Amino acid sequence: MKNNKINKKKSLNIPTNDITSNINKIEKNIKILKKPDWLRVRFPVITTNINNIKSILRKNKLYSVCEEAQCPNLFECFNRGTATFMILGFICTRKCPFCAVKKGRPIVPDYYEPQKLYNVVMKLKLKYVVLTSVTRDDLHDGGAQHFYNCIRFIRNIKNIKIEILVPDFRNKTKIALNIFQSCPPDVFNHNIENVPRLYPSIRPGSNYHHSLNFLYTFKKYCPNIPTKSGLMLGLGERHDEVLSVLKDLKKIWCFYSYIRTIYAT
Repeated sequence: MKNNKINKKKSLNIPTNDITSNINKIEKNIKILKKPDWLRVRFPVITTNINNIKSILRKNKLYSVCEEAQCPNLFECFNRGTATFMILGFICTRKCPFCAVKKGRPIVPDYYEPQKLYNVVMKLKLKYVVLTSVTRDDLHDGGAQHFYNCIRFIRNIKNIKIEILVPDFRNKTKIALNIFQSCPPDVFNHNIENVPRLYPSIRPGSNYHHSLNFLYTFKKYCPNIPTKSGLMLGLGERHDEVLSVLKDLKKIWCFYSYIRTIYAT
């Protein structure tokens, strides 16, 4: 019994000093990279710019996707004096679970919204305007004519650039594209959102291949207009699936893609 105890004690005599010394040497040779600024989320501070933009939107009865979708980057964008305008109301006819925009029966489109947008863009002295909208399956053209009217009004501002982020215009693609062709934006954006496998749960009511074809058809109609798309990460997609989506976008000449991370709880 004594011998066994002695052996156990001897087996625990590990030269920890040597191991610690080696670890310290290795750590000294490791170069710790500085984290990029965009990775750091700063505590939001309400500033004059934020209050000013919110006040202007309220007075003109306009909406921003930044607020309606509860975007975490709202404070950063508003502080820079930028915002993405959301037209055609604030209620969407789709029920995508990842989106915080209200769902239900939409309001009637505001006939004076294009004029209001023009006034606000002038007031904010914007040089680049992004227009997006809720999905309007209830309208015969999906709201394409309203986009057209907004673009036409804003085009009256000298040297302005316009990007539109549009829904998929399900069952109304041909009507919508004919309208956009007559008054195209400077950038045409339609988000793919996620990988095909997750569409039934992440983007119900939409179709991956329809969205690809929508972007492709617009590019054929307006080959000189850049097309753009966005993809969310953090919803269960695999690395190979993400690469596959990016390759699909490249095949249809959509070379402007952006990726945003969703932190699911």
